[in-house]
Amino acid sequence: MPTRSALINVMVRAADKAARGLKRDFGEVEQLQVSVKGPADFVSQADIRAERAIRDELKRARPGFGFPREESGEIAGEDPHHRWIVDPLDGTTNVQHGIPHFAISIALEAKGEMVAGVILDPIKDELFWAEKGSGAFLNDRRLRVSSRKQLGQSLLATGIPFLEHGDHTGFLRELGAVMPAVSGVRRLGAAALDLAYVAAGRYDGFWERGLSAWDFAAGIVLVREAGGFVSEIGGAPVRSDSDSLLACNAALGNSVRDLLTRT
Repeated sequence: MPTRSALINVMVRAADKAARGLKRDFGEVEQLQVSVKGPADFVSQADIRAERAIRDELKRARPGFGFPREESGEIAGEDPHHRWIVDPLDGTTNVQHGIPHFAISIALEAKGEMVAGVILDPIKDELFWAEKGSGAFLNDRRLRVSSRKQLGQSLLATGIPFLEHGDHTGFLRELGAVMPAVSGVRRLGAAALDLAYVAAGRYDGFWERGLSAWDFAAGIVLVREAGGFVSEIGGAPVRSDSDSLLACNAALGNSVRDLLTRT
C-alpha cells in the first residue's frame, strides 16, 4: 500500500468532507427532476456548500495558502508561493440531470507549478491522487498511462462547446480531423475525470479548449506522474492561465496534436 504524504492526506480529507455532502445532495437531485423549478438552483447551492467545506479544511491545515475559488473569487494567502486550485464540483451539468459522473478536484500550485493533485469521484468511490516525484495512484493502485502506439487503436476524450460557449465551428473541424483517425471519441462532461482516466490508461488522450485552471490543475499532475504528456494544444507548456489542453500517453501526443493543429 503506498504511503500518502501529509500534504496529500490534507487534500484527501478536504475532498472527503465535501464528498459526504455532495453524495447526499445528489440523492436529492433525482427527486427534483420532476419538479417545475428543476434542480439547477439546488445544485448551485450544493456546489457552494462543497466549496465551503473544502476551504475550511484546507485553511485549517495550511492557513497561509491562497485559495482562488470558482464560485466566489480569490482569497489571498500570506504565503505568496503556494495556492490551492479547487473545483468543488466538476460535472455540474451532469449532476443537474441526475447523471452519476462528477468529481471534486483539488490541486496545489507551488511557485507557478502544479505539484499535487487529488480527484475524487464520490459515486464510484474512486480516489485519484498524485504528487510530483511520487507517482500517481487510484486508491492504492499505482497508475500508468496506456501503452498504445497506434492512433487507429486509441480512444480519446474531449469537451464539446455548448450554448453561448466556445468556438462551435472550430470544434467541429477538430472533431472531423480526429474521428477518422481513432477508434472512438468520448465526451462524459467532467474534465477532471477525463484527465484522471488518461492517467489510468482508460483513455489514450484528451483535448479541450476554453478551460480554466480548476478544470485541469489536479489532472495534469496525475497524467505527468503516470508517465503521460501534457501541453497546450499548440504545444506550449501548460500554465494556470492556459485555455487549452492536450494530454496523452507519451507515444501519441505528437500525432494527436498534428491532427488538431492541421484544421
